[in-house]
Amino acid sequence: MYISKIIIEGFRNFPNNTIEFNDGVNVIIGHNNAGKTSLLKAIGLLIDHNMPKRLEIDDFSKNVALSELQAEPPKVSITLVIDQTTGEDLTGDDLVTVADWLTKLDEPYKAVLTYKFFLPYEKHEDYKNTLATCANKNDAWIAIRHDFLRFYTNKIYGGDPTNKLVADSNALQKFDFQFLNAIRDVERDMFTGKNTMLRDVLDFFMDYDIKSADESVKSKSAKHAEIKGLKSEFTTKAGGLIEDLQNRMRAGKQHILSYATQTGATFNNALPDFDGAISDVELYSALKLIIGYSGLDITIPATHNGLGYNNLIFMSLLLAKMQVNADGNYLGSNAKIFPVLAIEEPEAHLHPSMQYKFLKFLKENMSERKVRQIFVTTHSTQITSAVSLDEIICLHNENGIISAGYPGKVFPDTTDGKEAKAYVQRFLDATRSDMLFAQKVMLVEGLAEELLIPTLAKYCNKHLEDHHIAVVPVGGRFFDYFLMLFDTDNPYAIPKKVVCIKDRDPERKLNDDSYFVRCYPFEFEQDAANYTYQDHLTTKISKYVAHRNIRFFGQNHPKGKTFEYELSLSNANSKILLTKSITNRKELVDLIDFYEKGNPLSDFLNRLGRSDSNIALKASISANVDPSWTDEDKKKALIATRYLNSVGKGENALELANHLEANLKLPTVATASPQGGQAMPTREAFNVPFYIQESINWICQ
Repeated sequence: MYISKIIIEGFRNFPNNTIEFNDGVNVIIGHNNAGKTSLLKAIGLLIDHNMPKRLEIDDFSKNVALSELQAEPPKVSITLVIDQTTGEDLTGDDLVTVADWLTKLDEPYKAVLTYKFFLPYEKHEDYKNTLATCANKNDAWIAIRHDFLRFYTNKIYGGDPTNKLVADSNALQKFDFQFLNAIRDVERDMFTGKNTMLRDVLDFFMDYDIKSADESVKSKSAKHAEIKGLKSEFTTKAGGLIEDLQNRMRAGKQHILSYATQTGATFNNALPDFDGAISDVELYSALKLIIGYSGLDITIPATHNGLGYNNLIFMSLLLAKMQVNADGNYLGSNAKIFPVLAIEEPEAHLHPSMQYKFLKFLKENMSERKVRQIFVTTHSTQITSAVSLDEIICLHNENGIISAGYPGKVFPDTTDGKEAKAYVQRFLDATRSDMLFAQKVMLVEGLAEELLIPTLAKYCNKHLEDHHIAVVPVGGRFFDYFLMLFDTDNPYAIPKKVVCIKDRDPERKLNDDSYFVRCYPFEFEQDAANYTYQDHLTTKISKYVAHRNIRFFGQNHPKGKTFEYELSLSNANSKILLTKSITNRKELVDLIDFYEKGNPLSDFLNRLGRSDSNIALKASISANVDPSWTDEDKKKALIATRYLNSVGKGENALELANHLEANLKLPTVATASPQGGQAMPTREAFNVPFYIQESINWICQ
């Protein structure tokens, strides 16, 4: 069996939500305050025996109107749906445990556990009379906390909750829910002999070679007798040690006890003394846990290790305890049958490589069935990039409304869908999986856009980090693959706001040819008799123009081509784009000077070099007689074309981003030097392409 679903109503930031789970590992991600911790808390309310079942006023969902509060007292309902696992042995303990909670008897069976926190019915009339006088929600919640919260009660029902059959506590005890929160003190919880968990684990693994021996070689009774003999032998030896201690303390003890006589502690013939025995486990747990280093004659106390290392040790100890709890030979009928591990932020204090190793460790425990189901909440892109899309659950909070996305379920079960899923799975490395964590996403074509758009946003008086926006390069051909993750027309999609910035990339092909080749804007639609034309942007913009959460932006005008081309087109009279490493720098400087001075188009054409590409460029632009293309347009197009051909795909972007960032820090008005010397430089004018402005404004709304 496994927990297949949780239905949460009225709890914290879950007013009414259903979250589906995997049979195995569940990696729960999302931006801050998306509900990850609350989700684990909700599971624990049903199957964590150490978690208090009473709730506080702030555990109620506040996403409710005053009129609703006045009509009915708030309540919390959390339902766990438990499904039959594929290949499950129906004669095993699983079905026996949930037998009284079944809501579906035929295979695969389904069982239900429901937690309720509610105000008893006899208090409802008093409640309504009191709440009727409340003028606002704040007053209402204060009245509920002061006058009614103490009357609330909680129940856990098995099966159909309308039948109100309280779940058997013995059956609930079969679940072992171990929760490791994000703020943990591993030294307190592990490195002390008085710690219950450590003692239990030591007791279980003491003489493990005997306990784990095959019963065909050594029977249970033989194992028991051998271990009993070893314990008896230890007790005899320990008794001698204690007797030696007593002899060494005889004189000192008389002196210590003399103080008891003086204080009156010997009243009524009472005589304090020292006595006792020590077991093998007690003695072993008194030892310090030390760490030795292979090849080095060095040992240090574990308490002197780093937090990350000790977290790993503690988690291994926790899994060992779960193995103890599930061992029927050791605990008999008290053994757990369904161990569940929940970990908040396992990446805390762990180096990325250790995160990979830890995740592998968890999966091995799953495969060996030492843990039946694992829930991990994380902000680690290393962890998400190391698991499959099917194991990821994305929680998203938009204006207080929680929703869940399932990346592994958004792809159709077709050849194209499987290809898209495989590509996205390979693509999501530790950097690019940022798209799953961010609140909003900008999908771009390449490195140049990824590096420059955050800087361009600042020129638009926007800061992408303030809006939790990730800029992710996905390549020009694969936008559709990634949009499957976010397209809310699919109920499994992650409902993030997504901007796609795509190049227009005009193309043409001879009518007799079977494939398109790229062309320049001044060549586009200029010879309809011999060429067929297309671009990569128009249909995308049209398709998503009214979509709920996705928009496409690009150079959506007949003179546009690519991102770099548009940067130059928007700044034809400025040298701000000409960084030190750019090729053809002298030629570009001359062309921009010509543009600023108003030189004729012929000067531009004559300035171009004699390379084959420049000869073809001059021929193409001279052949354009379209009246919509003025000489002014052609001059700008020449500069943009030469700029585009002078920058590598992304190679110049980092240098340009640094240059634009430095430019932003300069004053807009000239100021004199403090020593009366040369004036400080001022900020150069820079125009952000209009479509970039539009995209930034839309996603920041």
